[in-house]
Amino acid sequence: MANHQQFDKIDEEQLPVAKHKLHDWTHFAGLYAAEHVAATEFVIGATFVALGAKTMDIIVGLLIGNILAVLSWTLITTPIAVETRLSLYTYLNKIAGSSMSKLYNWANVIIFTVISAAMVTVSASGVRFAFDIPAQLDWYPTNLWFVLIVLLVGIVVVFVAIYGFNAVSDFSGVAAPWLFVMFTSGALVLMPALSLDVLGKTLPSSWADFVSIGDQSIWTGVNSDGQPGIGIWEVIGFGWAANSITHFGLIDMALLRFAKKKSYGLATSTGMLFGHYIAWISAGIMGAGAAVILGKAIVELDPGDVAFYALGWSGFVIVIVAGWTTAITNLYRAGLAAQAIFSNQSRRNTTLIVGIGMVIIGCFPFVFTKFLPLLTYAGLLVVPVGAIVFAEHQIFPKIGYTRYWAKYQDYANSLPAVASWGLGLVFGFGLNFLDVMSFYYLFIPTWFFTIIVYTILAGMYGAKEQYPEAAAKEQQFNKDVVAYQQALATKAPVLIKDNSALSKVLKGIGYLALAITLFLAGKVLFGSPNEGSYIANRETFYFYGFICTLLYFVTAYWALQRGKVLQS
Repeated sequence: MANHQQFDKIDEEQLPVAKHKLHDWTHFAGLYAAEHVAATEFVIGATFVALGAKTMDIIVGLLIGNILAVLSWTLITTPIAVETRLSLYTYLNKIAGSSMSKLYNWANVIIFTVISAAMVTVSASGVRFAFDIPAQLDWYPTNLWFVLIVLLVGIVVVFVAIYGFNAVSDFSGVAAPWLFVMFTSGALVLMPALSLDVLGKTLPSSWADFVSIGDQSIWTGVNSDGQPGIGIWEVIGFGWAANSITHFGLIDMALLRFAKKKSYGLATSTGMLFGHYIAWISAGIMGAGAAVILGKAIVELDPGDVAFYALGWSGFVIVIVAGWTTAITNLYRAGLAAQAIFSNQSRRNTTLIVGIGMVIIGCFPFVFTKFLPLLTYAGLLVVPVGAIVFAEHQIFPKIGYTRYWAKYQDYANSLPAVASWGLGLVFGFGLNFLDVMSFYYLFIPTWFFTIIVYTILAGMYGAKEQYPEAAAKEQQFNKDVVAYQQALATKAPVLIKDNSALSKVLKGIGYLALAITLFLAGKVLFGSPNEGSYIANRETFYFYGFICTLLYFVTAYWALQRGKVLQS
């Protein structure tokens, strides 16, 4: 028991995840599905239009890019997360020392807080449409009601995030199936509007008709300046690089450390292939359809406009929920980073404090208008650190170097790590300044460059040496952690699988509501022979689709709570 006392003052977030707290692949499928079907998909869908991509480049390029992203999570992030069971923030402290870790964690607190704030702003922007609040176009809020909406939306995000991974996973698991159905339904509902505008009929009769609609009305190959747009290589790069901050940058060690197996990295495909791939294409169709109905350019619409004309009142719900799911996950990451800085505070406390900052920032609309540049540059900022961790964990043991060598030397800060990060940033942003290649691919040479630099510098500063006594202490510490967690596991509640008839009925009603929603959306596309019937079917979908939305969330949440009650 003496060995266990050393852990009493250590927050569990700073220890490897206990075996009894690991999750099955379904948790990660739901988590990534919900996070990556977000309110920003409406904007990214419009971005491809503004960048002048072509229809087939979008269909093929996004498929390739998102598959590459899934492989990056599976082959780079998940193995390190599962082997260490640590978040990147905690792991980095072991190999780079406190000074670099704090600097890096501060950067992550800022990045993820602003990303969360942007999602809250998007959700509030959708709600403002429902209450006829003027669009917020300045960098500061111009309407008190908009600020109030941001506060209300933000409170929900903070409340869920402070309760940790399980709460995040539960919320995402409930939202994910509905989000899929809504994005798919929105595309089905507005496709006839595009078909009428381009072909003069409500239903495309062939694949060639669909491509013709895309080329003429959505992805025309001409950008917003009237110039030839991006090609398939840029589309692939966009799809791959969009989440480089979390896979090549290893930020998602925070989530995937809970995975039982390394293969669960493939569960990210729900977010990439069904989320980004389908959602981005659907968002383009919805945006173009809403633009036709309103007589505006797609780049002039905000998520509230697009969502309303695609989904009716359910559109307001999707903007709110899609914003929440991404904001919650990123606020959870920000809270972890802050807790790594202030290790004497619990993650709940740091998440609450960061959440307050998020809500304040979310009141300023500029945070959303600058979201895409922020996300892209944030990836390039973080990727060198991911390269350093990858080199330390995966490469060093294979070439005879000592993992955790800086810790074994009692370094307060690892000069090779700091220098490699700095040189990686100079290299990456230098390539961008010189414009030697597409910006979307800069993370790849930057990653390899940093690995090489860190390996060379670490070898010069002591990584080639052996530290048997320090290594033995590290092994003993890890054994003590396992024993401590096993003792805690005996006191942990055991989840009894909920097989009651009522819970089965609730789940069945929820999925039936989703099926009815898809059926009604399909009827709008396939059961509207003329414009009059199309408008009538669309109104029917708006009305009953909203009822199905309410029914789904009531039954899904009820079933979730019943499962939680059955713990002993």
